[in-house]
Amino acid sequence: MTARIIDGNALSAKLRGELAAQAAELTVQGEQPCLAVILVGSDPASAVYVRNKVAGCEKAGIKSLKFEYGADAEPAEVLAKIAELNADAGVHGILVQLPLPKHFDEKAVLEAISVEKDVDGFHAENVGRLSQGQEAFVPCTPNGVMEMFKSEGISLRGAEAVVIGRSNIVGKPMAMLLTAAGATVTVCHSATRDLNFHTRRADILVAAIGKPKFVTGDMVKPGAVVIDVGINRLPDGKLCGDVDFESAKDVAGAITPVPGGVGPMTITMLLANTVESARRALRRKG
Repeated sequence: MTARIIDGNALSAKLRGELAAQAAELTVQGEQPCLAVILVGSDPASAVYVRNKVAGCEKAGIKSLKFEYGADAEPAEVLAKIAELNADAGVHGILVQLPLPKHFDEKAVLEAISVEKDVDGFHAENVGRLSQGQEAFVPCTPNGVMEMFKSEGISLRGAEAVVIGRSNIVGKPMAMLLTAAGATVTVCHSATRDLNFHTRRADILVAAIGKPKFVTGDMVKPGAVVIDVGINRLPDGKLCGDVDFESAKDVAGAITPVPGGVGPMTITMLLANTVESARRALRRKG
């Protein structure tokens, strides 16, 4: 058996077309969606991510603002910019690219962003709303995974789901979303005993541990849906996920590749959150 490939590029293109139409409609009504991105430092990967986000905005008809600061920037300067953007009614989303330089208090910076403009879904209030099933901006990567399940017609109710990784960005919100969808969820991490026992009983296996090719075919239940959130660069420059794709695809029923799987969906859901924020702003104006 060879697994069905879940194509994130194709789904992302479809959704971005729909978002462009929604953004155009909002713009006609006087509320063009606008995303402000703040980049601090010169991390090459962060620069690429920001460039891709800005390009995604342009193609979807979303206005983008970019603010760049050197690695030696004072936190007060960045916090002042966030406060300015919070007060700007024409800005619907604020994103601070992570990681920040070590002299920054990352939590303080993220909490400074208005809850209504927290399109990354990292603010503690949005996390709390999500945990209680209230309206909230959902972190983009796990939200993208949920869209993949929906697109593929994958039933989650009653399924055994295992999430490897407990980060605030992916693991924890992923577990909450799966629980809300009716799955029975186990969260595994570096201290989990007998990890294989858990992964081999998973109907849905989400790998978000940050270790290249960590999940091998013998850890996968035959026919399982395997979602690879990881993105790692090997010594030869090639990208790979947290799943050993070659061995896992012969066991799984469906699997996401790297690249071309979850990655494209992350930026797409960022655009979706920005459009939704603009829609909410228009509603508040009455």
